[in-house]
Amino acid sequence: MAGPLITLTTDYGTVDHLTGVLKGVIANINPEAHIYDITHQVTRHDVLDGALTVAQSYRYWPARTIHVVVVDPGVGTARRPILASAGGQFFIAPDNGALSLVFEREKEVEVRHITAEHYFLHPVSRTFHGRDIFAPCAAWLSRNWQPESFGPVIEDYVRIALPQPEVATQGLRGVILRADHFGNLLTNLRPEDVPELQTGRSFRLRVGRGEARRVVDTFSEGEPGELCLFVGSSGFLELCVNRGSAAELAGAGAGTPFELEWL
Repeated sequence: MAGPLITLTTDYGTVDHLTGVLKGVIANINPEAHIYDITHQVTRHDVLDGALTVAQSYRYWPARTIHVVVVDPGVGTARRPILASAGGQFFIAPDNGALSLVFEREKEVEVRHITAEHYFLHPVSRTFHGRDIFAPCAAWLSRNWQPESFGPVIEDYVRIALPQPEVATQGLRGVILRADHFGNLLTNLRPEDVPELQTGRSFRLRVGRGEARRVVDTFSEGEPGELCLFVGSSGFLELCVNRGSAAELAGAGAGTPFELEWL
C-alpha cells in the first residue's frame, strides 16, 4: 500500500468532533497518509488502559507505522509531548506512561522530547493537544521521516508499572486490569505466574460476587453461567462466561481485587 500509515488511539469517544479533527489535521499536512483507528473508547483519563490497548495492537502493524496515542488527563500541564521509536515503529504521545508496556517489551527504545514547535498548529490550545501537537507531529513525521528533527533524546521518560500479583497465605492476590466489550475480565496474572494451573492443580478464584474453579481453552467450553479462567490473546489470564459477561456476573471491572486460592 502506497503512503505512510498512521493509527489513532484515544479516549475521545466517537460522539464529538475530536477524532475527526485529528484526521483532518493529518490529511491537510500529508494527504497521502492512510489513517486508521485502533480505538477511541479507551476508558476516559485511564493511562493504564491506554497502555494496555497500545501494547495489544502495535505489533500487528507494518514497520514504520506511526501510532498516535492520546490519553492525556494532564493536557495543558508541564508534561512533555514525546516521540518514541521502538520495535521498528513510531509512537507519538504525552509523556505520562501511556507507552510503558511498549517500552517494557522492546529491547531498543529511543524517546525524544518534542520541542520543535514549528511542527505544531498555532495557536496551541491548552486543552486540545491532540489537534495542535500530536496529530500534526505525526503528519510531519510521515513526510520527513526525521525523528531527530523533533527534539532531543531523553532518558527520564515516564514509565508506569502494571500492578503485580502478591503472594497470599494459600495462593495469590491480584487485580482486574480491564473489562472488554464482551465482559471478559483481564487479570494481572500471566501463565508463568501460576505454573500450577498447567499441572491441573485445583483452585478457586474469587472476584466480586463470582467464583471460578476451572481453566478452559475456549469460551464455548464453559457451561452457561459458569465463570471460567482462560489464557487470553493478550498473554494474560482472563475470566469469561460462555455467551455471557464475566463483568456482569461477578459485578467486577478495572480495579476489582481478586484472590486465587489453591485447594
